[in-house]
Amino acid sequence: MKISRWPGYRGTLADVFSGRANSFGLLRTILAVAVVVSHMYPLGWGTLEPLAHFSRNQSDLGKIAVVGFFVISGFMITGSGLRTTIGRYAWHRALRILPGFWVSLAVSALVIAPLLYRWQYGSADAFWTAGGGPRHYLEGAWNLSMSNGYDVAGLTSGAVNAGLLHHTGLNGVLWSLPYEIMCYIVIGLLAAGGALRNARRTVPLMALALWILMFRDWITAPLWTGGGPVDTKLWVRLPLLGDQLQGFLVYLGFAFLLGATFRLYRDRLPVSDSLAVLCAALAGVSLHWGGFFVLGYPAIAYLLLWLAVRLPRAFHRVGSKRDFSYGIYVYGFTVEQALTMLGYAKHGHAVYLALALAGTVVLAALSWYVVESPLMRLKDWTPWPVRRLKGAAARGSEPVAIPHQQERPRVRV
Repeated sequence: MKISRWPGYRGTLADVFSGRANSFGLLRTILAVAVVVSHMYPLGWGTLEPLAHFSRNQSDLGKIAVVGFFVISGFMITGSGLRTTIGRYAWHRALRILPGFWVSLAVSALVIAPLLYRWQYGSADAFWTAGGGPRHYLEGAWNLSMSNGYDVAGLTSGAVNAGLLHHTGLNGVLWSLPYEIMCYIVIGLLAAGGALRNARRTVPLMALALWILMFRDWITAPLWTGGGPVDTKLWVRLPLLGDQLQGFLVYLGFAFLLGATFRLYRDRLPVSDSLAVLCAALAGVSLHWGGFFVLGYPAIAYLLLWLAVRLPRAFHRVGSKRDFSYGIYVYGFTVEQALTMLGYAKHGHAVYLALALAGTVVLAALSWYVVESPLMRLKDWTPWPVRRLKGAAARGSEPVAIPHQQERPRVRV
């Protein structure tokens, strides 16, 4: 039976997707908030969140949200790679990630951390000279490698979350950004080499190769629910980005390439309500019973694309002009660490979460209005030497006007 005859078939993704009218802004915001909610349990009380228990430690809400980010990013970034030159592509990606990241580092290490240190020890004088202080932290963090660790002056060394998160410290969520940058580089290289346009099957073949590695992890795991990036302890060293866990390169790279494949094959990808229901069931079953990485990741990827085009139009406005999702992601962990150190966990989950979201949204809004949005206006900026070269090339390509030769009078013989 053709899928076009299934109940709820809406056409292909190319038929129904619009770059200006979609719910990606809402979905990114929800995913960022989900990360904050997920970290509330280990940071505030040193316990696993409920979804981790439901999944039998396969995953949790925060990790699923990160996977969702990579799927959406793969879809959107591949579109950027198709539309722009490699230079403009790199400039856009750098503008979107680095300024907000750098300012969040400065705010966390130079503003929030000394205030917490003063509250904890009565004075911030020793903070600036302590081993592993802010300068040491920033020197290892500016290039996303986090080579000097995630803590500042031992501020969070006594946190209750030890062993429950991939990274802790002052801002443990920053671990995912190097993998995001690596995926940007891969798409940029594929775009520069013409593969995105002329050999688009390269992308799904790369995704298939990573899926096979994930499947191997699953079938060799001691438990049916086992397998996953935490089971792969091999590290690779990337230029500037430092040592990265190989397993996360595979798993997050697979999610990113899924989104990229959906973008490249949007003319063949069906948008079907029935298929979305099946994917939701598959994600839920695999999350609880096993195989979530190899079965649930593709299901969640399809669900996100389906939601982006099928949610009511009223949701399209969320994040379309003011996108706080990146700010929520990079500030949420630090705000929650501060609340834990100040003792607000004793007031219960509801109060803690409300304060965490309020503080995080305020910082995210400041990040958007003061840093991200103003700098994104520079996306069409071109350095003067490049403008001059382009101008000279344009003038050189203009046809040279040849003066019309005056016709000599004919002489009759």
